Amino acid sequence: EICNKLKMQTVAFLFNTISLITNPILNHHCTAVRHAPIVLQQIRESRFAKVSEISPGARYRQMKADSIPFYEGRKIGALNTLKTQLRNVGKRQVVLITGASSGLGLYCVQKLLEGHAEKYFVICAVREPKKMHAAAEAAGIDRNDYAATELQLASFQSVKDLASDLKKSLPGGRLDRLVCNAAVYLPTDPKPRFTDDNYEMSLQVNHLGHFLLVQLLLSAVQKAKEGRVCIVGSVTGNKNTVAGSLVKPVADVGKLEGLKAGPGQEMVDGAQFYGAKAYKDAKALNMMTVLELHRRLHEKTGVVFNSMYPGCIAMTSLFREKREWFRYFFFPTLMKAIGSYVTQGEAGQRLASVITDDATKKSGVYWSWNGDAKYMGMGNAGGSGGEIFENEFSGMVRDEQLGKLAWKYSMEAVKDFL
Repeated sequence: EICNKLKMQTVAFLFNTISLITNPILNHHCTAVRHAPIVLQQIRESRFAKVSEISPGARYRQMKADSIPFYEGRKIGALNTLKTQLRNVGKRQVVLITGASSGLGLYCVQKLLEGHAEKYFVICAVREPKKMHAAAEAAGIDRNDYAATELQLASFQSVKDLASDLKKSLPGGRLDRLVCNAAVYLPTDPKPRFTDDNYEMSLQVNHLGHFLLVQLLLSAVQKAKEGRVCIVGSVTGNKNTVAGSLVKPVADVGKLEGLKAGPGQEMVDGAQFYGAKAYKDAKALNMMTVLELHRRLHEKTGVVFNSMYPGCIAMTSLFREKREWFRYFFFPTLMKAIGSYVTQGEAGQRLASVITDDATKKSGVYWSWNGDAKYMGMGNAGGSGGEIFENEFSGMVRDEQLGKLAWKYSMEAVKDFL
């Protein structure tokens, strides 16, 4: 037991040390970083990989600076294009996955269709359908097995328009599976980015946009024989894990003061913007939403609501705004060292199994795998391999009063688009 505690402390030290070195947001929080130039400069100068900042968010920052909306309305012919693509459904079950053009979402599509294309048809709700088609072609995914359609989670109107088109296009108006996977992680942003609806980007893209999508498509999921909704969670939003409790900043939604106050707020808890924490708070809200959906609607509708943590994928583009040397050292080197590393293929298979397997029919569950991380002595640490199990939500996520407030304030945020 002492050995396990030492391992946990060592991992936490490494996480936090790397965060202090690489995250400029922390510079104004930590005097030690500002006044330890010799050691840190030596570390910075010893980078073994060329530094090239991967920041696709720059385009969106510029769009905002130029007052260009993220969403300018449904493209001409989008509805007819979607209807044409959905003619290929046949008798197959229809699965909608957000953020399907890369990372976990793309690999889930691939694994879902490998050997099961006769059973499933996937709707890929993505920011750029052309990018989805290119990624699908590269992955060997047949155009007859999926549809690509635009979804800008940074715009509530885009969510509403997509839901409207789907209701007009889905065979029998039925959606068998809804997978809320898309996410943004903006740890290096010194100031918050705001969406078309004036909400902080991580909050709307990761939580509020998906919250609205579930509300609008729930009637379609109810028409399925065994409808399921899965909102992808994360250990970083669950404070009963190493990554969620010892690696700073820790997810803490407070009393949801910022969410209650509405548009223009920098953080869910009403505090000053902190990019890494904004992501973690949003993932906590994702998991709180799953439990609240389960409490309110599972018994009445029969729909299964659950969440899952696929493991530390490490190489996914979710971390694209981290420095290159950080991504090469920390992901996957350190993650492999502590047994938490999971390939994108394995993660995609895990998500596919959660939305299709009979073993995961139970509602209100946070599904996880332990695998290689068992040697750390943490039952919920993640890692490659191992058996699926019912993980525990943290106390904050399970708090029913907080869950009710999160539901109330989120519903208030999207009410004009219902």
